[in-house]
Amino acid sequence: MKASRIAAAAAAAGTAVLALSAPAFAHVSVQPEGAAAKGGFAVVDFKVPNERDNASTTRLEVNIPADHPIASVMPQPLPGWKVEVTKSKLDKPLTMHGEKIDEAVTKVTWTADGKGIEPGYFQKFPLSLGTLPENTDELVFKAVQTYSNKEVVRWIEVPKEGQEEPENPAPVLQLSAATDDHHAAATAGKTENTAGKTEKTAAAETSGSDSDTTARVLGVVGIVIGVAGVAYGVLAGRRRTTA
Repeated sequence: MKASRIAAAAAAAGTAVLALSAPAFAHVSVQPEGAAAKGGFAVVDFKVPNERDNASTTRLEVNIPADHPIASVMPQPLPGWKVEVTKSKLDKPLTMHGEKIDEAVTKVTWTADGKGIEPGYFQKFPLSLGTLPENTDELVFKAVQTYSNKEVVRWIEVPKEGQEEPENPAPVLQLSAATDDHHAAATAGKTENTAGKTEKTAAAETSGSDSDTTARVLGVVGIVIGVAGVAYGVLAGRRRTTA
């Protein structure tokens, strides 16, 4: 009897913990598909859960960090959603592939042309970003979520290290260390070329060695044939003299 009561109490406590902790995770967040390395390109997903039981999410607005502008921001087509990309002039032009860029995307807005994100569901909104800044470890994307009942939730509070998570935290993208893929590829290419040249040299040397051996054998055979011919001539001359 006591055991069953303890089990029931534990189950109730567990349910209460889940109920209290669930809202902390039910917010707009951003995660990369793979790595988001400094100085590189990445595809990131903004995950938007529906936190309401009586309304759907019909609009999402994501603001690109103004302190770290990104030259290339491209949304992926998403069925059931219309996307709008807003660009603005930059105070300091960016350089990308050797060209100066004086404007960049500052906001991306998705608007549902159907039911949107219904209660009990979530939706991912992908963006291709690049090149990612090299002078910061994270990017903060302030987001605004709008429901079908006109309610607006602003996910704009910047989380601070060592403090509790704010009630409406902004999505934060953590950047990994810069990679040296191009250098590695170039080194690999040089290694392959060197290996190829070595193989060709070895093949040429082997071919030359084979040619030398063949020439020597033919020379010896020629000498033998020549000696045999001389001997045959001498023998034939003696026979004629005797006759």
